[in-house]
Amino acid sequence: MNSDLLIKELDKMIPNPRCELNYNKDYELLIATVLSAQCTDKRVNMVTKELFDKYDIFSLASANIRDIMKIVRPVGTYTRKSEYIIEIAKKLVKDYNGKVPNDRNYLESLPGVGRKTCNVVLSNIYDVPAIAVDTHVERVSKRLGLAYKNDSVLKVEKKLMRKIPKDKWSRTHHQLVLFGRYICKSVNPDCNSCSLKEYCKHYKKI
Repeated sequence: MNSDLLIKELDKMIPNPRCELNYNKDYELLIATVLSAQCTDKRVNMVTKELFDKYDIFSLASANIRDIMKIVRPVGTYTRKSEYIIEIAKKLVKDYNGKVPNDRNYLESLPGVGRKTCNVVLSNIYDVPAIAVDTHVERVSKRLGLAYKNDSVLKVEKKLMRKIPKDKWSRTHHQLVLFGRYICKSVNPDCNSCSLKEYCKHYKKI
């Protein structure tokens, strides 16, 4: 579909998009995004409130993993995620005095940090144009014919980057996430609220 039309309709449906993960510091967003894998932002926000009330980046670096596991247990795969949190904190403290650098290669070298997480962090913290493809963005892109059914996450990202103007990447990313989360849901999508349904492969099947 035409990218101008996509942007126009997303602006109508989701005029004020924003990241729904709560954070006050750069490392808080990084850790929250790592925790959000296979978990809802709402649940992550509940966990990170307790986590960041008790720890800053320096105390996280020396935290007892069992104490972290107790806090992050609700987000799933909590043993691995607890290990990630402590290792990320250790590396940030050692290499950048606890700051999150504007350095994609460095960030993607951190445990538990992939391209999607890196895109979220760089986009929100440093205003780097980026499109983070999570499950919502992937699903919406394929339903609207912006990508093929068998395209990998990276392929979906590259196709969106070609179709959408660079200065709108970050905004459109947030819109696609929220569109997928609240309207174009995986199960029982709210097609009545969607002005893009005539372009949707899923809608044409129901």
